[in-house]
Amino acid sequence: QVRLVESGGDLVQPGGSLRLSCGASGRTASSSAMAWFRQGPGKEREFGCAISWSATRTVYADSFKGRFTVSRVNARNTVYLQLDNLKPDATSVSYCAAKWTLSALEIPPQDASAYNYWGQGTQVTVSS
Repeated sequence: QVRLVESGGDLVQPGGSLRLSCGASGRTASSSAMAWFRQGPGKEREFGCAISWSATRTVYADSFKGRFTVSRVNARNTVYLQLDNLKPDATSVSYCAAKWTLSALEIPPQDASAYNYWGQGTQVTVSS
């Protein structure tokens, strides 16, 4: 079993920044791509970004491009999401997800159903 735990969510003023972290623990059958999803109040869960096992391939939703950055440190089994210049519309629960891959260069999918493991989420609130 693999456990994913997100952290770093907080209350932040508009224009502020947060750095979310997703730590993975437990047995891993293969390499994995990692992704971040978010779900705002009264909204559906949406894809935010993802990163390949090699950390050389990334995918961003249009709403994330130029605003947030995903990175990972495989040796630490950790994935990060840097949230900069936050706006109130970023208020949401951010979820970390993992998907087993056959290639370190595999481009991660944007479909939530493709991911094998999920964290419980961390709350991001942007308000003055």
